[in-house]
Amino acid sequence: MPIHDQSYRHYPGTREAQGRAWLIIASAGIRSMIGKRKFLALLLLAWLPFLIEAIRFYFAANFPQVSMLAATRETYREFFDYQAAFVFFITIWAGAGLIANDKRANALQIYLSKPLTRTEYIAGKLSVLVVFLLLVTWVPAMLLLLLHMLFQGNFDFIRANLLLFPAITLFSFLYVLLASFTMLALSSLSNSSRYVAILYAGIIFFTDSVYSVLYAVTGNSSFSWISLGGNLRQVGNIIFRMKPLYPDTPWQVSLLMVVAMIAVSTFILERRVRGVEVVS
Repeated sequence: MPIHDQSYRHYPGTREAQGRAWLIIASAGIRSMIGKRKFLALLLLAWLPFLIEAIRFYFAANFPQVSMLAATRETYREFFDYQAAFVFFITIWAGAGLIANDKRANALQIYLSKPLTRTEYIAGKLSVLVVFLLLVTWVPAMLLLLLHMLFQGNFDFIRANLLLFPAITLFSFLYVLLASFTMLALSSLSNSSRYVAILYAGIIFFTDSVYSVLYAVTGNSSFSWISLGGNLRQVGNIIFRMKPLYPDTPWQVSLLMVVAMIAVSTFILERRVRGVEVVS
């Protein structure tokens, strides 16, 4: 049997530009989740509040007798509260195993042994969650705003509420980044996606429960900064220029807690996402 020459040969293909490797990880993760029918069903279900609000806007614009259904600035802020449950379940479903599954399969060594930086790896994984969460927050909220204008047939509401465009965008991205960074950091701490899901749910519900107990004891909302969801809701009200949800807590404190949570998550990712783990 002849033995063919296996000596060095130049690579005949083309090299991708540096800094774009995260797109491959992101696209692979997105395709993987889209291929799951149950997850697609959840995404479609998450658009049910959008459909209900769109019907409400239509009737309010075309039937004066139900003008009480007309949308206000508060309507768009409340829309994010309707989406909260869907954001919670999508974050767990799409995010719990993003890094945990790679750690269980010892795939981090393979990823980071290629011409792929740690930042690109994290960006790719983060993009998977960000895309799906924006699909159920920013995208439907902006479409509602456009439908509102089309149903009314004028720009009166838009002129009076130009703030809504930046408010929806800012709050959506703050909401999505908080959920995404928190989940990704937790996913980097374990090899089990189930444990990560339980841990994420525990943080959300435990912090809310602790605040509820303290509120019942003290009778004021000065401890609302303990609640992760409470901080986000407080900041959301300020962004939409509504009254603070927790008047005893300065909104700056709530914003600081949100930023701190993202910063802590980033620190955890920087420490945990490594090609080789050194056990002391």
